[in-house]
Amino acid sequence: MRHTASLSAKLIRIGAGLLLVALVSIGMTSWVTRQLEGGAAAVNEAGRMRMQVWRLASTLHSGVAPPELQRQAGQFDDSLALLRQGDASRPLFVPWDAQVRQEFSSVESLWQARRQRWLDGPALTVEASLQTAGELVGAIDRFVMAIEGHLSRLTAILNLFQFAMMALAVGGAVIMLYTGYLYVISPLSRLRQGLGQLESGEFATRIEVDTEDEFGQVAAGFNRMAGTLESMYQGLESQVEAKTRRIEAQRLRLEALYEVSAFLAQAGNIEELARGFAQRVRTLMKADAGAVRWSDTASQRYLMLASSCFPQDMLEDERSLLAGACACGNLKPDSRTRVIPILSHDEMPVRRCAKAGYESVVSVPIRLQQRLLGEFNLFFRSAVSLSDEETELLDALASHLASALESLRAAALAREAAVAEERTLLARELHDSIAQSLVFLKIQLQLLRSAAKKGQAAQMDQALDELDAGLRESIGDVRELLVHFRTRTNTDDIEQALQETLNKFQHQSGLPAQLTVHGQGLPLPADVQVQVLHVVQEALSNVRKHAGATRVELEVARGECWRFVVRDDGAGFDSGQSAGPSHVGLKIMRERAEGIGAQVTVDSAVGRGSTVTLTLPSHPVTRNGGTPATPSEFDALAALTLAQLQAEAPAPTQAS
Repeated sequence: MRHTASLSAKLIRIGAGLLLVALVSIGMTSWVTRQLEGGAAAVNEAGRMRMQVWRLASTLHSGVAPPELQRQAGQFDDSLALLRQGDASRPLFVPWDAQVRQEFSSVESLWQARRQRWLDGPALTVEASLQTAGELVGAIDRFVMAIEGHLSRLTAILNLFQFAMMALAVGGAVIMLYTGYLYVISPLSRLRQGLGQLESGEFATRIEVDTEDEFGQVAAGFNRMAGTLESMYQGLESQVEAKTRRIEAQRLRLEALYEVSAFLAQAGNIEELARGFAQRVRTLMKADAGAVRWSDTASQRYLMLASSCFPQDMLEDERSLLAGACACGNLKPDSRTRVIPILSHDEMPVRRCAKAGYESVVSVPIRLQQRLLGEFNLFFRSAVSLSDEETELLDALASHLASALESLRAAALAREAAVAEERTLLARELHDSIAQSLVFLKIQLQLLRSAAKKGQAAQMDQALDELDAGLRESIGDVRELLVHFRTRTNTDDIEQALQETLNKFQHQSGLPAQLTVHGQGLPLPADVQVQVLHVVQEALSNVRKHAGATRVELEVARGECWRFVVRDDGAGFDSGQSAGPSHVGLKIMRERAEGIGAQVTVDSAVGRGSTVTLTLPSHPVTRNGGTPATPSEFDALAALTLAQLQAEAPAPTQAS
C-alpha cells in the first residue's frame, strides 16, 4: 500500500497525537487532583462543623448570652453555605454526587430543625441537647463519609491515570522508536545498501518506492540517478567498443599501408612493383581480382602492368584498352575513387566483367601531383560499398604507387643519362688520346710502306722506331683511361683518394709526389669527388707525359670554396700559345670542371714549371644531380682495346 503523506506530516501527526494524549492525561490528572484537594478542604470544613455543633451545645448550657449563641449559629450557617457554594480560591468544593448531596440535605434539614429548638424554643435538658447534637454530628459524619467515599474513587481514578501516564510514556517511546525505524532508519538503510551496490558497479540496482515522503523522493531520485548512470555506462561501453573497433581498423589500415609502402620501396623493377602491389591490395580489400593499368601520355590507351587472380581470357582482351572502351580505363582528369556496379552483361562497358561473374568494380585513379598516371581496379563477385576510411586508404595506396613508379622512372632516366654521359666522356677521351695516336701510327705505317718499296733501310728503321714509341704511348693512354674510369670514392674525405692517386702516379712515373692538406670545410659530395679526381689525374698525366719534372706537389685548401693545386718543376710552356700536346689534356680538365661548376687555371712559363689550379664553387654539384655511372661494358671495351694493342705491338722493354 502506497503512503502519500510526507515524512514531516507523519512525524507531526504522531507527535500531535502523543501530545494530545499527554495533555488529556495531564488535564484529567489535574482535574482529579483538584477534586481531591477541594474534597479534602470540604472534609475539613465538615469536621469544623462538628466542632461547632459540640461548642454550640456546650455554650447553650453554660449560660452564655443569646447573641453569642446567634454568632455561633451564624458560623454554622456560614459553613453550610460555604460547603454548598464552594470556594475556588482555597480551593474548597464538595465533590457532589447523589449520595453526598443526599447526606448534605440531611445535615441541612436536621440543622434547621435543631436550630429553632436551640435558639427560639424552650431550654433543653442536657441529655436532650447532647442527643440533638449527637444526631446532628452523626448526620455530619455520614456526610463526611460520603465525601470520603467519593474521594476514594477519585484517588483510584488518579492512580489509574498515573499508571496510564506510565504506560503512555512507554508506549510513546516505543511508537517513536518504531516510527523512527519505519520512516527514517529503514529508508536510510535501503539507500545505503543501494549506494553500496551502485559503488560496486551494479548499475541495475533500484530501490522500492512505496511512499511519497522525503525518503520516497530521495529513493526516486536515486533510481533516476542509477538509471542515468546505467545508460551512461552502457553508452560508454558501446562508445569504447566502437572506438576500439575504429582504432583497430585504423591500426590494420596503417599496418597495411606500411607493408605496401615497404614493399614499394624495395621493388626493383616496374613489373615486380605492379604485380606485388596488385596482390597485396587485392588481399587487403578481400577482392576477387585486381589489376594495375598505366595510361599513355595522352591518356588515350591503358596498358595493364600487372594483375592478380584475373581471368586469363579477360587478361588477353584487356591487356591494352582504349580510353572509354570499358568501365575500366575511363577516367576523367577530376575522377575520384568510385564503385562501379555491373548491372547487365548486355551493356558493352561491363560485358566481359558480367560474364566473368563480377558484380562490382572499384576504380582508383593513380595520380602524381594532380597528373593522372593510370588506375588500379578491384573486382568483386558481390555488391560492395566503400567507407570513407577505405576510400582514404585506397587513395593513399594509389599515391604511394604513383610515387614508387615515378621513382623507378626517374632512376631509369638518371641511369640512361649517366650511361650517355659516360659514353660521351669515353668517346671524348678516346678521340683526344688514342685516336690521335692511331692517326700518328697510320702515318708512320704509310711511311714504312713507302720506304720498303724504295728500299730505304734507314727510313724503315726510323718508321719502325716511331711505330714502337707510338704503340707504347697508346698502351699508356689505355691504361690511364682504365685508371680514370675505375676511379671511385667511398669516403666523405677526399684526402685518402688523392693519396691513392699520387701513389699510382709515383708508381707509373717514378717521380716523388707530395700531398699537403690544410683548412677546414664541409665534405664534398661523392659525385663531385669523382670529377675532382679526374681533373687531378689529367693534370698528373700531363706532368708525366710532357713536363720532364723531378718532383710534383699537390696542395688542397679546404674551406667554403675548395681549391686543388698541382705544381711541378718541369720544363714548362708558354701558356699563351694554343698549340701543343698539353692543351688537349687542359681542354679535358676544363670540360670536367664545368660539369661541377668549377674553374681550371694554368700558370706556366718556359723553364719555370707549371701550376694547375682547380677552384670549386661554394656548393658544387654535378650537372645531372647524380654520380655518373660506369657500366661494366666500358671496362670490357677498354680491356679489349688494350689486349688488341698489346697483341699487335712488340713486347715493351720497361713499364710505362
